[in-house]
Amino acid sequence: MTEKSYKEYLEHITTLIFDVDGVLTDGTITVTTSGEMLRSMNIKDGYALKTAVDNGFNICIISGGSNEGVRLRLKGLGIKDIYLGAHNKIEQLNTYLSTHNIKSENVLYMGDDIPDYPVMKGIGLPCCPQDAVPEIKNISKYVSHKKGGKGAVRDVIEQVLKVQGKWHGNFEAKYD
Repeated sequence: MTEKSYKEYLEHITTLIFDVDGVLTDGTITVTTSGEMLRSMNIKDGYALKTAVDNGFNICIISGGSNEGVRLRLKGLGIKDIYLGAHNKIEQLNTYLSTHNIKSENVLYMGDDIPDYPVMKGIGLPCCPQDAVPEIKNISKYVSHKKGGKGAVRDVIEQVLKVQGKWHGNFEAKYD
């Protein structure tokens, strides 16, 4: 039996779940003198997230970090299911899937480090940025050519939406 290509999973994805640090950010934290921890996010990742929200995808963020600036940014993109300070990601995932009646095989999850491992083992399409740790790369069905915080989220969202005919497929006709 041959293993399926990751592209064969894309048409069945209804739910996109992302970690924050190392996925939506490059994993760098700038600590100010007051102790505030600043992160930076890629605007193109944000555009893709907003496009997925607008196309009716379930979008969920599960992160061990608890930065309120991150929550505000993601809420501004229309994401409602944001779980920060989630130290048991698998428990949070199971609750989310159960609450929303989502099958794990319809889930794409992008993580980059060991805390994402248990979550990624139980979903349909585990993905990671190019600079994820080896253990995560080894269990990922897709490793983006982009690094975390540098377009990896846009990469996977765009692929899902293109396969499903939801990525501005008729762009020229709309703007003639």
